[in-house]
Amino acid sequence: MRRTGGLVLAAVVSGGVVGAATHLTVPAPDPTPQIARVSASPSLLDERVVAAPPVSFSGMTWRDYHGVSLPYSAADGPRSTAGDLASGFARTPSGALLAAVHVAVRANAQWGPKVFEPTITKQIIGPDASALLAATRQLYNKRRGKLHDDAALGRAYVVLEGFRWQGYSPDVASLDLVSAGPGDSDMTVRAVTRIQLQWQNNDWRLIGSPGGTWGGAAASVPSANGYVRFPDGGSRS
Repeated sequence: MRRTGGLVLAAVVSGGVVGAATHLTVPAPDPTPQIARVSASPSLLDERVVAAPPVSFSGMTWRDYHGVSLPYSAADGPRSTAGDLASGFARTPSGALLAAVHVAVRANAQWGPKVFEPTITKQIIGPDASALLAATRQLYNKRRGKLHDDAALGRAYVVLEGFRWQGYSPDVASLDLVSAGPGDSDMTVRAVTRIQLQWQNNDWRLIGSPGGTWGGAAASVPSANGYVRFPDGGSRS
């Protein structure tokens, strides 16, 4: 895999899931204590919270999204992918997982403002959402060079390897996503990113990470051991 700046799933600088895999270089054998938590985490006092709800990959298909292979489900979403965006997720554990993946990936400077701006403004909530948008705009403008018309910065080179629930209820959910990508000297590096969601206006919304970047919700991880693996490591079928 070739390294590219601004990858998506936990971008320490810009936000999104791909970046952490290529920007985090300090190993964290147990990343959980280092990952920021927000107030919307499922409360253990809520009797509806399930610590590790079952998720079936049956019926899911994997499609390429500018270099990142993403899962799709006719039952759980996304129901709309118009304009390169993704929305319409079921109020189920599978729907929350799919929303976490699709929204986090799109909330990144890599795809240009035609993707990250509506994703962040419409699908990310919380007091730090506006800071995330500002930081992502700043990073895009820094990296765009001579590109015109809000063009994307290029393809990403990241694989989504697995996840682990922190808790799920029909109103809020929290999970960790593991992504892998090329680092320095052709080394594969991995990151785990804490994604928190809230059901609002008939869809799952992600809660912006404290400080307006995903860096506070991410840590490097040596492997995906101990996480639920995506089929074929998130590769396309």
